Amino acid sequence: MIKIAKFIFIFLFLFYFFSESMAADKLSLAYDFKLKDLNGSEVSLSSYKDKKAVVLIFWTTWCPYCREALKNLQVDFKSLDDMGLELLAINVGEPESRVNRFAKSHNFSFKVLLDSDSAVADHYDLLGVPTYVVVNKPGKIVFNGNSFPKDKLKELLAK
Repeated sequence: MIKIAKFIFIFLFLFYFFSESMAADKLSLAYDFKLKDLNGSEVSLSSYKDKKAVVLIFWTTWCPYCREALKNLQVDFKSLDDMGLELLAINVGEPESRVNRFAKSHNFSFKVLLDSDSAVADHYDLLGVPTYVVVNKPGKIVFNGNSFPKDKLKELLAK
């Protein structure tokens, strides 16, 4: 009985050790995209690789939770910038004119990108908006969720 217990203990320890050590390898590479911003300039995710970590927020103008999230990100923008993060707000599936009016009325400091046909959103398998995706400098997704991980950013970026 003791031999079986030792075997199970060793097996569980090794399983935990190897699964934890390989967790960093399991991070998936972020889908690269090229989208236009509200000034007509093209922005690609790969242009930040190995230079800056990136926070993506997928949003719409009609979503009250998105409006609140964007307002909070505007307040936090300086601290995110100080951390060396790029913030890209990706509007999903709305006409440029509507997004432009909305962005101008809120005077955002961060880049607003247009995913007019929702193709980029489809690649990220969104389960509603707002959705946040944090991409580290090597271009791997370290977070994907519907709430902003403000308190965990430093920990996430260390991955």
